[in-house]
Parts: sequence; C-alpha cells; structure tokens
Amino acid sequence: MAKLLSIDPDVFRRLRELPKNERVECLLALCTLTESFGQPHTHMGLGIRKLGNKLFECRGSLALRFIFQDRPADLFVSFLGNHNEIKALLRTGKSR
Repeated sequence: MAKLLSIDPDVFRRLRELPKNERVECLLALCTLTESFGQPHTHMGLGIRKLGNKLFECRGSLALRFIFQDRPADLFVSFLGNHNEIKALLRTGKSR
C-alpha cells in the first residue's frame, strides 16, 4: 500500500520556479516515489538513498534531488535542491 505524500510549502515554491520540463520530471518522480518506496526493485530508477534514521534522498531530475522523511503516516518531502545544496543542508543538520 502506498503511503501518503506530504510536501513542504518551500518545495512547492521551488517546483513552481523550475522550467516546465524539469518541473514535470520532478512531479513524475514524486508520483513514482509514493508507489514504489519500500520496494527496492521498483524504485531503482529514483536513486533512493538512505541518509540517516528515516531520512532519504531521491532523484527528482538529472540535477535535482528531494530530501524526504519516512514518517509513520506519510512520506514528508522537506527539501528540493542540487547536489551542493543537499550537502550543505546535511552539514547543518537542519534536514531532520
């Protein structure tokens, strides 16, 4: 059973600022995430990677990644950024 998807308002803002083709690619990745999370053979194309306790990263587009948390009731997408932005966020510890 697929979990619900919750998305931080800042992620929505960032998505709206993207060029249409990249925005569509990211939205499709989010749709796929809800259906395939927890099924390793299904989510291989998303590049899901565990970053910490209940904290994960997945591919949104070629250049962008989502940070999300596996919460009991949902998957909470808290950040969208490029590789360098993700590294900086993880260094600060504000991703939790």
